Amino acid sequence: MTTSKRVAERKNERFQRNIMKRGSVSGSSWKKGFDYPVGPIVLGFIVFVVVGSSLFQIIRTATSGGTA
Repeated sequence: MTTSKRVAERKNERFQRNIMKRGSVSGSSWKKGFDYPVGPIVLGFIVFVVVGSSLFQIIRTATSGGTA
């Protein structure tokens, strides 16, 4: 099944108009502010696990006399 000439020309025209608009995006379509990929609870949990495990490792190393 082939594309009709009219459909192809319409798609080409839309593409060409889009090319001319690049770089001039209105401010309303931008994301404003910072949007984190994870929530604050998950981020807090990750920090808690990382900091807690490092503290646990430091305490374990100190009590064993410096040898792991």
